[in-house]
Amino acid sequence: MLKIAKLGNPILRKMAAPIDHREIKSFELQRLIDDMFEAMYDEPGIGLAAPQVSRSIQLVVMGCKDEGGFPETVLINPSIVYYGPEQVENWEGCLSVDGLRGKVTRPSVVRVKGLDRRGKPLDFEASGLYAVCIQHELDHLIGKVFLDRMKDMSTLTQLHEFQQYWQKEPTSVI
Repeated sequence: MLKIAKLGNPILRKMAAPIDHREIKSFELQRLIDDMFEAMYDEPGIGLAAPQVSRSIQLVVMGCKDEGGFPETVLINPSIVYYGPEQVENWEGCLSVDGLRGKVTRPSVVRVKGLDRRGKPLDFEASGLYAVCIQHELDHLIGKVFLDRMKDMSTLTQLHEFQQYWQKEPTSVI
């Protein structure tokens, strides 16, 4: 099982390196993708970026099986090429930031380009939780965590208090 890097680990603040196209189909990278999905679901989370497992490469895995969720997704060397004009505020948490939740405002729609786990080009639009998760995970590839995106730190909440006072329904951690 991969170990999750926690806030304070310098790897979470570095720019991740692009993955060489020739390495995508390698056993090592494919195994890392599978191991990242396993670690993400074990936590449980809905997204995990390679820097969170101490690999400074541009790789993200995501998946949310809940109602209103989104399909399992692998993004290699991703970029957001369009941000929709509408902003939404959501509670976010992070596997690298234990026990905290905070409100973050992000665009509600994004268009993403990158490669899938086989190296095939991806170009798609995402909205709702999917768009939020993509933005959260791609932030990890540029050395940012959700705390950096919070406009109002007064919403920063310990998990127990979040569950008691703010949570309307069960949520997973991005």
